[in-house]
Amino acid sequence: MAGMPLYRDEAIVLRTHRLGEADRIVTLLTRERGRVRAVAKGVRRTKSRFGARLEPGMHVDVMCYEGRNLDTITQAELVHAHGGTLSRDYTAYTTAAAMLELAERLTEEHEPSAQQFHILAGGLRALTQGVHEPPLVLDSYLLRAMAIAGWAPSFYDCAKCGGPGPHRWFHIAAGGSLCDVCRVPGSLAPTPEVLSHLSALLTGDWVVADGSDPHVAREASGIVAAFVQWHLERGVRSLRHVERA
Repeated sequence: MAGMPLYRDEAIVLRTHRLGEADRIVTLLTRERGRVRAVAKGVRRTKSRFGARLEPGMHVDVMCYEGRNLDTITQAELVHAHGGTLSRDYTAYTTAAAMLELAERLTEEHEPSAQQFHILAGGLRALTQGVHEPPLVLDSYLLRAMAIAGWAPSFYDCAKCGGPGPHRWFHIAAGGSLCDVCRVPGSLAPTPEVLSHLSALLTGDWVVADGSDPHVAREASGIVAAFVQWHLERGVRSLRHVERA
């Protein structure tokens, strides 16, 4: 490793896959460097010093050597150990999987995205602490992550002309709420309660979001999933496994 730049950064483990007999390639979302792929040598051995710290969902402080194609992790210290809590709860686990997949889809290798890092870290922390129901945490994260990436939905003003709302119509491809003049074929007509709930998830108004009727929350979840799938084209495969009960 002589002559190779060494760096330290906070990171969230997005994904891992095997390399050889004992190593793993770990995909990380770092605070300063964006998405990074790095080799963790020997982590699949039972005597590995930090193998358990490099599981999906873990928030770690890592030391790495910068490589031409793949970096190399030399040290990993826990910041927040989400993995154990998530693995014991199927709903939380599948929710986290969808969040991690979206984070990977919305970030680029070596392109810093501090906002994406921080909302993912906050979402995982809320999920493991049980402050809010997992579906609400997921939907809030999905909306915020998409907004940071440039796909911010409108739940009040008209997404086409900007006319002040609230408006009756909603169209996913058009970007959200639509007035009567801008309405296009195929527009939905969600209730005001659903739009209010969606707006609360996007802005972090947890008093409104937590207090919404379960039927409202479920209808809103369908709109969020459709919004994400439409704008990402290939969608987020993990969403199909999330329990919305």
